[in-house]
Amino acid sequence: MKVGFIGLGIMGKPMCKNIVKAGHEVCFYSRHADVVAELEALGAKGKANAAEVASESEVVITMVPNSPQVREVALGENGIVSGGKKGLVVIDMSSIDPVETRSIGAELAKHGIEMIDAPVSGGEPKAIDGTLSVMAGGKEELIEKYRPLLSTMAASVVRCGDLGAGNVAKLANQIVVACNIAAMSEALAFSKKMGSDPSLIYQAIRGGLAGSTVLDAKAPMVLSRNFKPGFRIELHIKDLTNALNAAHAINGYVPLTGQVMEMMQALKADGCGKDDHSAIAKFYEKVSNVTIEK
Repeated sequence: MKVGFIGLGIMGKPMCKNIVKAGHEVCFYSRHADVVAELEALGAKGKANAAEVASESEVVITMVPNSPQVREVALGENGIVSGGKKGLVVIDMSSIDPVETRSIGAELAKHGIEMIDAPVSGGEPKAIDGTLSVMAGGKEELIEKYRPLLSTMAASVVRCGDLGAGNVAKLANQIVVACNIAAMSEALAFSKKMGSDPSLIYQAIRGGLAGSTVLDAKAPMVLSRNFKPGFRIELHIKDLTNALNAAHAINGYVPLTGQVMEMMQALKADGCGKDDHSAIAKFYEKVSNVTIEK
């Protein structure tokens, strides 16, 4: 299959590598000479812009930071529409506002170009080993057609509904994760303030109804004072901004999301934007005047 790839950052580069390793014919666009050299050494072909990528591809995957970048790559000068032929499929694997996904998809459709939104969960380690979780939105027959391609990068591909539903699922995921980390941090700070050992409290509650994947992934990080980023606060702010914007567009009500967003904004103002999102615990430490540690 002739595959184009645009967006070769922390996540995109290993994802593209896995497509190449699976034997697909890959072309790509990157402004970074070292990335171009690395991927061309594997057999992929660098192109001058997104239009050139689209002109030589059956399907183009985009993995860029946010909604404006997807719009620019798809519809801007030298974008996908400039080079894409009727029947081209765009799979946007970025995490963006689902309202924008639907708008961009409608514009692409005017040029005979189909779109799937397929944001991912799992972070860089799972991008490297090809075991991401994909939340896809779009026509069922299209997703099934490209499921084998997506499976070169992912262990799980779930269709969530029509176009935009993938990003709805991703934002729902980010709401749950953010609120879980905040609740965990609140509970651990409460425990410490009460004079109890938060590490023992964590062990006591993790096997009950309060136990979760988030709790087991993030509580040990907080207790060991390890805030090395797996997923940075500044990126979670981006996702919650998209969640709030999408909710407001439909008169939705997401008060917990708004509250955690304010915590994250305070942490960013304190210079913690590049910390792991488990550093939400630092917000509680500051207002409670405690340190959560073993």
